[in-house]
Order: sequence, then C-alpha cells, then structure tokens
Amino acid sequence: MTANPPAFQNKARVAILAELEKERKRLIQTSQSLNTPGASIPLSRPNMKEFNHNTEQQHFAAQQKTALQHAHINSSGFFITQDSSFGNLILPVLPRLEPQS
Repeated sequence: MTANPPAFQNKARVAILAELEKERKRLIQTSQSLNTPGASIPLSRPNMKEFNHNTEQQHFAAQQKTALQHAHINSSGFFITQDSSFGNLILPVLPRLEPQS
C-alpha cells in the first residue's frame, strides 16, 4: 500500500471535518425547530459508504479543476473535464474548423 501525500491527507481531513460540522449544524437546527418537551430528535447520519463516496467525489473534482487550470496555463491547446474509463482527469480537444467556402 502506498502512502498518500500529506496534502491529500489534509484535504481529506478538512472535507471530513466540514461534513461533520454540517451534520452538527443540521442536528442543532432540527432540535431547535422541534423545541417541544418530549420530542425525539432523529439522530440519522449518512452511512459511511455514502460519506466516503462524497469525499472521493470532492477530491476528484478538486484534482480535475487543478489539472484543467494547469493545462490551460501551460498549453495552448483546448481541454475539457469529462469522466474517462482510463482515469484521465481532463481530455484534450481538437477545435472544429469551419469549412472554407
């Protein structure tokens, strides 16, 4: 198993902490809106599989954005973001040339 770079670990921690903070605020808001004696507060939380999937999507989107910015700065070509079955974050695009009349 290869070690993840420290930057990815920090981003993952930040994403997890942000998700936990969002859930905490939601629970506080729910408890304040119920604010009746004896009311039960549903303590639902997203299952770990959904949470991990969401974190992976956020990380993938950040990587994709960084790759696109890098390509635009360092190349005169055109690039788009698109899911690739080969794991490419961005794909080069050939511009369409209008036929000369």
